[in-house]
Amino acid sequence: MMSEKDEALQNNKQLPLERGASSLLTEGYDHPNDGSYPSVSTSPTPSEGELLVKYPLWGKSTPSLDDIHLKAVLFDMDGVLFDSMPYHADAWVTSMAKYGLPMTREVAFMNEGRTGMSTINLIYQQVYGKDASKELIDEIYQDKCNEFAKHPDPERMPGAWELLTKLKATGITPVLVTGSGQHTLFARFDRDYPGMFERDKMVTAYDVRFGKPNPEPYLMGLKKAGVAPNEAVVIENAPIGVQAGVAAGIFTIAVNTGPLKDSVLLDAGANLLYPSMQTLCDGWEALAEKLK
Repeated sequence: MMSEKDEALQNNKQLPLERGASSLLTEGYDHPNDGSYPSVSTSPTPSEGELLVKYPLWGKSTPSLDDIHLKAVLFDMDGVLFDSMPYHADAWVTSMAKYGLPMTREVAFMNEGRTGMSTINLIYQQVYGKDASKELIDEIYQDKCNEFAKHPDPERMPGAWELLTKLKATGITPVLVTGSGQHTLFARFDRDYPGMFERDKMVTAYDVRFGKPNPEPYLMGLKKAGVAPNEAVVIENAPIGVQAGVAAGIFTIAVNTGPLKDSVLLDAGANLLYPSMQTLCDGWEALAEKLK
């Protein structure tokens, strides 16, 4: 019997144009919180009622600037804290091609924020109309991680350290909310952002059942910070992440650190848009005056 990998390589199908990057923005996925690589299933996304039971402070609509009493800032990781997305995009394109799964850099950027396992299964579903096996997903994800590791360590995003320093100096809690399941994540933050993030204020792929664009990662971030939606803001660079922040009822700031058009982030629901982390950092004091 032909393996899934051999079948993919033999067919090497192409995604239809009408189902390109934009069609990959709103798919749901879930995975267990069992310490292994997150696995993808076909379970439906949770209802509002289910999320309200788990996150009773969920506001479901973003507050205005005047209604925010800032206590925490929820940060995405890749493309916000680290200038890593070009490396991730290259790794995705290279690894997926090995398995006959077409993926462009644009699709990688449009789907940033998903867990890696969900991204793989989503492309596989687009090509074959069915879920990939856990074994194939693990194999592709490991290959993608290996390809990413061939690149130099990504640098801190310019302006990110300085912004975090300003937040810490004023008693505002930074919270990490990422779809990453990298085993080296904590060590990476200890090295590049020492003292900025507490371990119990980090949300990773292993902390939630449903990933971005579902609101649960940011709802979990609020829960870990012990704040309400009108006591936090989200900083995101990806449309899926923006969708998740807005869906969680949190004022969401987009920073366009990648190749996407500003309109993509604004259409995803961003409340404010900055061209870089540095410009957000430079303008933070003026913005913070409105967030008191």
